[in-house]
Amino acid sequence: MKYEGALYRPPSEAYSLIVQATIGCSHNKCTFCSMYKKDKFRIRSTEEIIEDLIVGRKYYKNVKRVFLADGDALVIKTKELVKILKAIKKLFPECERVGIYGSPKSILGKSQEELFELKSLGLGIVYLGLESGSDKILKDINKGVDSSQMIEAGRKIIEAGIELSVTLISGIGGKANSELHAVESAKTLNEMKPHYIGLLTLLLEEDTLLYKEVEEGKFELLTPLEVLRETKVLIEGLKVDNCIFRSNHASNYISLRGTLMKDKNLILEQINHGLNIDGLDDKEIYRRL
Repeated sequence: MKYEGALYRPPSEAYSLIVQATIGCSHNKCTFCSMYKKDKFRIRSTEEIIEDLIVGRKYYKNVKRVFLADGDALVIKTKELVKILKAIKKLFPECERVGIYGSPKSILGKSQEELFELKSLGLGIVYLGLESGSDKILKDINKGVDSSQMIEAGRKIIEAGIELSVTLISGIGGKANSELHAVESAKTLNEMKPHYIGLLTLLLEEDTLLYKEVEEGKFELLTPLEVLRETKVLIEGLKVDNCIFRSNHASNYISLRGTLMKDKNLILEQINHGLNIDGLDDKEIYRRL
């Protein structure tokens, strides 16, 4: 199988057969992101992708899941995605789900009928990077869309019967917009109603515009306790039922997990426990978190 550059995939696709359908990200302008910066975006030919699937079949006897990388494979024209999904069905009859990253623009570029067709051929989950539900913050990080477009994109996926997994980034608004980020993100997620919410914590990368903003004093990073306070405001505002919530990425200070709304109080209790460390020095805070 042929791979170019670094591969990125959601945690839930750890045991999936990963096939690069695109190289890089179609947007690739977010101020916080260092992924794919050295990759010129392009869509691999359908023939190349199917060749990789054939190789995968030779090496793996039991493939339950397939993930189509890179950053926005949903941007591929539907007629080509149909060919790819049909090849997966033929080559891997045991496959239970195909996953894919989808940018809001690529989702909005598909008709509802196209999404229904992709669902019928095995597309089971789309991963959408919301990052923040605040229009101000989305503009600041150069996401390229506003919250209303995010909501529309998310709802289109759900209406097609495809599972929607949304990622959010703690601290992406900095100190100045921490509460705005939490409150507006909760509102956006409540309207979107995703099946999964994954909460990451902002990690500063040197080769990003956001790194320069921090160096210039234009953006202040949150401390671990401030991240927890922000997370508490977010969780308090969420009203999404039957939604699996995860904050157990390597970037997170404490591991949180549960099903909203059933486990909302339990998640808040865990956050409150983490917040009961005021007055400790930074070294002790990091140790306890």
